[in-house]
Amino acid sequence: MASELILEKWSGQVSVVTIGATKDEGGTRSQAIKIGGEATLPFLFAEGVIPHKPVVAFEILDNAPDDPLLLAEKYVKEQKAQILCIRLLGAHPDSGNKTPQQEAEFVSKLLKKVSVPLIILGCGDDAKDNLILPACCEAAKGERCLIGSAKQDNYKTIVAAVSADGHNIIAESPIDINIAKQLNILISDMGLPLERIVIDPTIGALGYGLEYAYSIMERARLAALSGDKTVASPFICFVGYEACRAKEAKVGSEEQAIAWEIITATALIQAGANLLVMRQPKAIEKVNKYIEELFRS
Repeated sequence: MASELILEKWSGQVSVVTIGATKDEGGTRSQAIKIGGEATLPFLFAEGVIPHKPVVAFEILDNAPDDPLLLAEKYVKEQKAQILCIRLLGAHPDSGNKTPQQEAEFVSKLLKKVSVPLIILGCGDDAKDNLILPACCEAAKGERCLIGSAKQDNYKTIVAAVSADGHNIIAESPIDINIAKQLNILISDMGLPLERIVIDPTIGALGYGLEYAYSIMERARLAALSGDKTVASPFICFVGYEACRAKEAKVGSEEQAIAWEIITATALIQAGANLLVMRQPKAIEKVNKYIEELFRS
């Protein structure tokens, strides 16, 4: 007698977050990207719905040696990027110290140059991010961008700006499910719905904490599927940033750096990543093919 496959039944579901607003929605983006919505663990299609595929965003630095606006246009036209992530490193006090007005003008130009949805990240200096991110939120008002990052000790100013200008927010927690839960509660207490929050669990790259990040993401997803709405947000993982910091990616060949990013990304997809921010076009191409194969099986 053949054994019957036992299927898990879940009471909860991951929230769906929409990034980008089309003309009909009051924005100018060519499309809106939806992430999340899973009612099961990653790729267990027999146990529940997985309505949206993981999405890969191309990351661009505003102080890159190459013109970031032209690079953005190239990624959209030649690499068929669905979504772009701009990291405003040029505003950091040690990397150019650009003013909020300069960064807001840059975001405005970027919105005119490309029509895909945007993820807008600060420079990593909390005091400066509290100045530049509200200015960029206003410059992109109505475009429903994903803005990051809100942290437990630095979230109020950013949440207020995101809420006022119709964007979504990234909640960053240091590989800790309890902090992730608490930060989501703090943000929602300010009036921003949980459905407009994306969790950054602060991942590590292959060989640099990837296993621990995987376990934290898995615990959060199990809690969400069990009905805990405070951790039922989609995940964003900054794969390119972490992989590029790995010693093996810095001192090895270009092929090894690409492989490091690919392996990190594919592992995190299995952990439940909904949105991956990557840097190497060749790595992005491989990971997109991997995602397509997973949904074809």
